[in-house]
Amino acid sequence: KTALVQRFLEDGSRDARVLVGACDPLFTPRPLGPFVDIALTTGGELEDVITAGAIPYRIAEVLMGELSESTPTIVVLEDLHWADEATLDVIRLLARRLESSATLVVGTFRDDEVDARHPLRVVLGSLSSIRSARRLRISPLSRTAVAELAEPHDADPEELYRLTSGNPFYVTEVLAAGITSIPETIRDAVLARAASLSTCAVAVLEAVSVTPAGAEPWLLAGVARQTDRDLAECLGSGMLTEVDGALVFRHELARLAIESSVSPERRVLLHQRALDELRARSSTANDAARLAHHAEGAGDAEAVLLFAPAAGAQATALSAHREAAAQYGRALRHGDGLPLAERARLLELHSRACYLTDQTDASVDSLRAAVDCYRELGDRRKEGATLDWVSNVLWCPGRGVDARVVGLEAIAVLESMPPGPELAKAYENMSFLHRMNADIAAARLWADRGTTLAHELELPDGPVLDWVEGASALLNLAEGRDRGREEVEERIGVARRMGRDDVVAGMTLQLVMALAFRGPLSLARQHIEQALALARDIGNDLAHVYLLAYRSRLELNDGRWDDAAESAELALGERFVSTFPRTLALVTLALVRARRGDPDVWALLDRARELSEPTGELPRIAPVAAARGEAAWLAGRGSTVSEETESAFRLALPGVAPWALGELAVVRWRAGIVDDLPDLLPEPHAHVVAGRWREAASSWTELGCPYEAALALADGDAEAQRAALHALTELGAARAAAIVARRLRERGVRGLPRGPRPATKASPAGLTERETEVLGLVAEGRQNAEIAERLVLSKRTVDHHVSAILRKLNARTRGEAVANAAQLGLVQDR
Repeated sequence: KTALVQRFLEDGSRDARVLVGACDPLFTPRPLGPFVDIALTTGGELEDVITAGAIPYRIAEVLMGELSESTPTIVVLEDLHWADEATLDVIRLLARRLESSATLVVGTFRDDEVDARHPLRVVLGSLSSIRSARRLRISPLSRTAVAELAEPHDADPEELYRLTSGNPFYVTEVLAAGITSIPETIRDAVLARAASLSTCAVAVLEAVSVTPAGAEPWLLAGVARQTDRDLAECLGSGMLTEVDGALVFRHELARLAIESSVSPERRVLLHQRALDELRARSSTANDAARLAHHAEGAGDAEAVLLFAPAAGAQATALSAHREAAAQYGRALRHGDGLPLAERARLLELHSRACYLTDQTDASVDSLRAAVDCYRELGDRRKEGATLDWVSNVLWCPGRGVDARVVGLEAIAVLESMPPGPELAKAYENMSFLHRMNADIAAARLWADRGTTLAHELELPDGPVLDWVEGASALLNLAEGRDRGREEVEERIGVARRMGRDDVVAGMTLQLVMALAFRGPLSLARQHIEQALALARDIGNDLAHVYLLAYRSRLELNDGRWDDAAESAELALGERFVSTFPRTLALVTLALVRARRGDPDVWALLDRARELSEPTGELPRIAPVAAARGEAAWLAGRGSTVSEETESAFRLALPGVAPWALGELAVVRWRAGIVDDLPDLLPEPHAHVVAGRWREAASSWTELGCPYEAALALADGDAEAQRAALHALTELGAARAAAIVARRLRERGVRGLPRGPRPATKASPAGLTERETEVLGLVAEGRQNAEIAERLVLSKRTVDHHVSAILRKLNARTRGEAVANAAQLGLVQDR
């Protein structure tokens, strides 16, 4: 509120006289505090009557005389929730006499500190009958606003909003101090506010502080021994509010500040009382998470081990895997004395929940601890199966070499005993690891072993058989056999009918990865969208971010570059350690920018190279190298293309990944590099490097890749190059269009179109189609979060569009942008 008033005075006061007074947060407020401040400015009779201790009526009379001068005046009265009765009397008298003067009085107060019995309520009631009185409620910052403030600080906007509820003071203080702890300024402000309450009310605050989800009155009755009057005092202070019948803090940071002020001994006591009350009145089935929280706070390890695993199972059933990981982690902190088999099971559950939420290090640590448990128990089969899972998890952050070493260790353990389904699954895992390293021959060897063993064991239909048979089908696809995709789709269909959702999501992701490695993703379009929806529904965050990254690449191939950039930014906005989707999203976003001629290309590509090169895996390395080569060529630095692509090209040259080899070969060919290439290049790439531009353009068009088709036409005659220039301009491919235009001019062709794509050029402000769409929703009064939901975009992407709109319309605010747009005929005047 103070910031708003200050900005108003800076921007709107013009030639007006400004008089400012403030109330103070004193235990005994100074009489007439804000008018004393004003009298020090005006001097004269007002100062004299206040110094003499005049009654409020006389002060109001003299002040009105001061304000009746011809000069327009703005009077600011800050923090009226701290005002004394005399100040409030003056305000009531003043309010009824202002209409005849050139005066604006602005009073500020915190409505969450003004309960029904507060004296200011009487004043507000009297003002409601005055026509010239207006009340302006300032809403908390929106999620979008918090995200905008958080972006320069690299803070998690959702976590920041959760902690602060959009309170501007809290937001700015947290960002200034970092989000790792409660800033002292906030702690002091919260504790100072609590200090004004009675001892019994503070006890209520302390009780609510240890119940993050809120405390019902019956629970507080047992924990804080409070009365209705104590509850009313807490609600009236504005520190607590009621939500669905429970008392909660208005801001999470306030709760944390109060909780941290409670002594350790009292905190344990409060948790123990809460645990006792909940056990007496609740069932574990409904309140396992709350019971586990208070059991841990009370230091009751037995109760933690009773309730935390139950809470983890409930969260898993609801696909709330992050919550499940937290609950299993809580149980493990108190589970040192558990039997080894029981502890190992908890470790596996924790690891699985961590894996699905991309907490790779925690997942691996728990699995290795489980391996130790099984080894101590002498359970070789469980030891081997758990090592196999360690191997699988290690691949995600790019530790493929470690994954293959541990995978072989798992197989050695499992082969030392009679074969079972665990060994078949371990063979499948090794097939996957080698396939992702583009070692198809080794992958085939391990897949065949898995399939043979599955048949020998006559494995029943289930997840193990899904993966073993899926591995063989995926290899058929990788080897270019037409039947491969249908086989994988059949296996996914079986898993879907049996309700094995995790298998469906995981195997669909592997199908998409295999299709991407063989060619454009058009064949995977339907699979990506279906799997994205499923991954969201079942809480499989890892599969979700992979699929987002692949969707961005599909949209890039389709020529839908706005969508591609948005999907890539969504993927990059997820805070995951898995390097594969992050690398792919970085490459996609960089290519969109490079092709359009936008800035900030190489920082993305440098980060992608940092993530991909240490893995040594061609599927990670090749897309980055091809993108770097293309970006260099588009920027007119063809001489550096060889350097950017050489190592990846040599890695791909044996032909284990024809599509990756083809992409690299074409990039190098366009830069004038003549390579001795094998005969196994995919058809469109083979046509390009052989100079068969008609056939290449036709192949790319059939595959649904308009940008590549246009580049193929650019290698043709003048007519083909004109068609290429038109297509590239339509796509917004400014860099490639400039190259083609230069070739045409070198042929002596004149009268070529210049400038941006037609849709952008047609806009008086140079807005893109997407920016025009966003502007229309801004004109409807929609906030960025609403626009993001309406257009199915990320909030950050909408923020960028709005910023671009303001810049292009030379506007400082959204309202000003809409007004300027209306003058240009871009939106209807409202």
